[in-house]
Amino acid sequence: MTLSFTRTTRRLAAAVLSFAVLAQAHALDITGAGATFPYPVYAKWAEAYRAATGNGLNYQSIGSGGGIKQIKAKTVDFGATDKPLTKEELDRDNLVQWPMVIGGVVPVVNLAGFQAGQLKLSGALLADIYLGKVKKWNDPAIAALNKGLALPNQDILVVARSDGSGTTFIFTNYLSKVSAEWKDKVGSDTAVKWPTGINGKGNEGVASYVRQQTGAIGYVEYAYALQNKMNHVQMKNRDGQFVSPNDKSFSAAAANGNWKADAGFYEILTEEPGKASWPITGATFILMQKVQDNPEKARGALSFFDWAYKNGAKAALELDYVPMPESVARLVMGEWKRAIKDTAGKPVF
Repeated sequence: MTLSFTRTTRRLAAAVLSFAVLAQAHALDITGAGATFPYPVYAKWAEAYRAATGNGLNYQSIGSGGGIKQIKAKTVDFGATDKPLTKEELDRDNLVQWPMVIGGVVPVVNLAGFQAGQLKLSGALLADIYLGKVKKWNDPAIAALNKGLALPNQDILVVARSDGSGTTFIFTNYLSKVSAEWKDKVGSDTAVKWPTGINGKGNEGVASYVRQQTGAIGYVEYAYALQNKMNHVQMKNRDGQFVSPNDKSFSAAAANGNWKADAGFYEILTEEPGKASWPITGATFILMQKVQDNPEKARGALSFFDWAYKNGAKAALELDYVPMPESVARLVMGEWKRAIKDTAGKPVF
């Protein structure tokens, strides 16, 4: 009996080992590149997804401009951008686009003695700071919004992104809506000619400069502000209310979204109405090729996004991102089946 049990145990152990080796051999790692804005949540999702499925995600946080270039060149399985492409751009490059998660861009400052959310700014004033017109922290325009605060007689050091960035697109899109001068002189894009200040690469670079330089102001994705314990400001929104960045104020802005598959899910969420809305809110988007030369890798990428829609809400909220509504996720999944196909015209998912 003992011998029989031992043989059975060995056979079972061998079978388990064989299954483990087989599973490892068939593990599918997918590659993506692009926006730094969603990197914290993508990293957290990737860790949980590998634990659940054995499949991995290698995501390069190189900025939206780099992500768009790499998906066009077919060097990654998907690209990521915070600046959505128009329907015309998508059609020209044979791409599919959809929103993955919503977050906020926040101005952050390095001012001794100030707590997070203590300083208040308006959009017009923020634009004037980035135009180089407001140069001191005790400028009367800042003092008027911050009565009772001891503002320092200190130069403002403006910090911006040096790379092609969807975070920059969201930020400059907002400034263009609240300042006619900004719209005329600088405009809105993933990369602009900054009128003043210094530049850092990625959210990480901007955050690093702001942390190192007293008197600095920059803009980063909210998760970076939290992770780096940075001092964000309150912003005056379209309804005239001062609000702080968090998942509730991002959700309030996102509630105005009108997501349409036939428009490539193109949607901008800056300066949205609502007393609770954070004015510099934006979605981050995924880009994939419509025609897939490697259907298995495409299926692997879509399986990850399917998993994230269904299982990633808690992790997103913990990082103060806003998950896409279930109704939007269903629309997106329908678009995958309709638009993403192999070279024979068969849906890959």
